[in-house]
Amino acid sequence: MSPLSRIYSNDRVTLREVGLRDGLQLVKIWPDTSAKIEWLKREYSAGVRHFEVGSFLPPSRFPQFADLPVLLEAIASLEGAYSAVLALNDRGAEEAMQSVADEIVCVVSATEEHSQANMRRTRADAVSLVGKIAAMRDDAAPQKIINAGIAMAFGCSIAGTVNQTGVLKLAEACLDAGADIVGIADTVGYAGPRQVGEMCRAMQKLCGDRPFIIHLHDTRGMGVANAAAALDNGARVLDGALGGLGGCPFAPGATGNIVFEDLVFLCETMGFSTGIELEELKSTRLIAENAMPGEAFYGALHKAGAPAISEWKA
Repeated sequence: MSPLSRIYSNDRVTLREVGLRDGLQLVKIWPDTSAKIEWLKREYSAGVRHFEVGSFLPPSRFPQFADLPVLLEAIASLEGAYSAVLALNDRGAEEAMQSVADEIVCVVSATEEHSQANMRRTRADAVSLVGKIAAMRDDAAPQKIINAGIAMAFGCSIAGTVNQTGVLKLAEACLDAGADIVGIADTVGYAGPRQVGEMCRAMQKLCGDRPFIIHLHDTRGMGVANAAAALDNGARVLDGALGGLGGCPFAPGATGNIVFEDLVFLCETMGFSTGIELEELKSTRLIAENAMPGEAFYGALHKAGAPAISEWKA
C-alpha cells in the first residue's frame, strides 16, 4: 500500500481539521501546549483522524507554533491518527522531514502577485520547491506525503480574477514535480457553488484515481454550499476548522475556514459517513473558546444543535 492510499482514498470522505494551523496563524493569543494536546485528544475521541497542526516557521515570529514537535508526537501516539504540517521554505522542509509528521504541505499561489506577497517567490520557484521537497522526501522519508496546496485558486484579493485553466496547469505541474496530492483553496472566499463544482470536475479528471483536497473559506457565507458542490462533483478530502477559525492576511476582516462542525453535519446529511460524533466536538470547542476569549467563533450547528430526530443522517 502506498503512503497516499494509506491516508486518503476516493472511496470515502476524509475531513482534515486545520484549526491548530490555519486557525492559529493570525491570532494574538492561543492555547498553551497542554490545551492544544487536550484539543487533539478530544477531537480524536470524537472520531477526527486528520489534523493539520502548525507550520515550521521561526518561533520568534510565530510563537504559536513553537510547540509543533510536541503536538506531532502527541498525534503519533494516537492509533490511526495522521498529522500534517506546513513548510514554506527549505529550512521548514528539513525540519518537517526530520519530524514524525505524516504529511508535508507546500503552498503554490495561483497568481504571481500573491506568490510574491505571501512567499517572496515566483510561482515557478514555488513549484520548483515542491519538487525539491519531494526529492528530499524520496531520499530521507519515503513514507511521508507531499501535499501541494494551490492558494487563491478561485480568486485573488490582490490580482482579482484567476484563470481556472492556469490553476489546473499549476496543479498538474505540482503532480509532475512529485507531489502526491494537490489541494485547491478558496483562500479569500470568492467562489460560489458553480465555480467549485466546475473546478472539482476538472480536478477529478486531472487526478484520475488520485484524490484531491478542497480548502474552503466562509468569507461571504458560501462555505457550506461550496462544500456541498464539491462533494457532488468528486471531492472526497475537505478541510475545515473548529469554530470557523482562521483567515488570510491578504483579506482583512474576513472570516475563517468553513466551520468543521457544520462540515461534518453537511457530509452526514448528504450520505457521506465521517465517523465523527458531533456532540463530542462541543467540549473541544469549549477548550478553544476559553483559551482565546477575544477570537470570533462561528457555526450554525453550534447555535441550533443537530435536529432532534434520529433520521437526520442520510
